[in-house]
Amino acid sequence: MSDARFEDGGEGPLRLVAQDADDLRVISTLVQDAVLPVTEMKHDAKRRRFALLLNRFRWEDRSEAEAVGRAYERVRSVLVVEDVLKVQSYGFDRTDNDLVLSLLSLDFAAGPDGTGRLTLTLAGDGAVALDVEALEVRLDDVTRPYRAPSGKVPTHD
Repeated sequence: MSDARFEDGGEGPLRLVAQDADDLRVISTLVQDAVLPVTEMKHDAKRRRFALLLNRFRWEDRSEAEAVGRAYERVRSVLVVEDVLKVQSYGFDRTDNDLVLSLLSLDFAAGPDGTGRLTLTLAGDGAVALDVEALEVRLDDVTRPYRAPSGKVPTHD
């Protein structure tokens, strides 16, 4: 069998931008249970940008996959946060190059004049906190969907 293709589902890759809390909830739902090696998290202080290369479960395709009896899918996606002033990580070792992280949610706590803190909550009590000048988060699918290796919908205990 071959991997799924965007053309098979009649849909294209996701390209979303969040600039407020409501928009961020949509992106947070779509990246829930995305996995990534710790090495695929980068902060470019000069450009004030933080980026992650994710293996995202395609929640938007779950019902369709179940309805037609085909495999669940994942897709490689880039999550980019702009205007990052400060990055802090908690509960995991950023120097452990073999570590694989699971992203659970994105939450924004607004501060004065559009500033705030974006928290990326990870499974296992880890988190990444990003102090931002303004909320701007982009999610872009960068590959074609592929069969989810586990063949299962992610679950939480």
